[in-house]
Amino acid sequence: MRIVIAGGHGKVARRLSRALVANGDTPIAIVRNPDHVADVKSDGAGALLLDLEKVDPSALPGALSGADAVVFAAGAGPGSGVARKDTVDRAAAEALADAASHAGVHRYILLSSMGAGTEPPEGSSDVFAAYLRAKTASERYLNGHELDWTILRPGRLTDDPGTGRVRLDTVVPPGSVPRDDVAAVLVALLHEPRASGLTLELVSGDVPVEAAVAAATELED
Repeated sequence: MRIVIAGGHGKVARRLSRALVANGDTPIAIVRNPDHVADVKSDGAGALLLDLEKVDPSALPGALSGADAVVFAAGAGPGSGVARKDTVDRAAAEALADAASHAGVHRYILLSSMGAGTEPPEGSSDVFAAYLRAKTASERYLNGHELDWTILRPGRLTDDPGTGRVRLDTVVPPGSVPRDDVAAVLVALLHEPRASGLTLELVSGDVPVEAAVAAATELED
């Protein structure tokens, strides 16, 4: 599969590129900083230099031509304010979904966050609340979209080595998960058609990734 990854220089995205290459797939990393091109190429990914906050939306479908799937793993990142949570975590995700549809790329996975889908917890900072609301809005946008979408909500992300064992379901208790394991789950979901239309939560657990994905999607038979 040829898979375009938005936010291609991010911590999850780079792990995803390496995992896709190991799986025999072809990742294409969207990056906005020319200095990041060498990094994503070192992961085995192709590089697509594009700023999703500034690009003309009409140019996006052409950029996705020939892809089999799109993964939105972009984020405004630490230190960004309320405004960029909306322009990246919501608006860019929605624009990329529309572009994928126009390009005939039907498979779309949104990397969201545990806590999305509800109002932010009382006492949340303005920036964190804006982040969760942006993720919630992008999820709702996908819910009404014609794409074969899947939403993945990981818990707190860590840089611990992956274990290959997770807990994946429509609802799981709060927890953390290594970025390595998030990438592994994304690879499995990309190759599982039954995951279409599902919103899944992810934390560390005891079930091997492939078995966890199979169990989470088995009701779709």
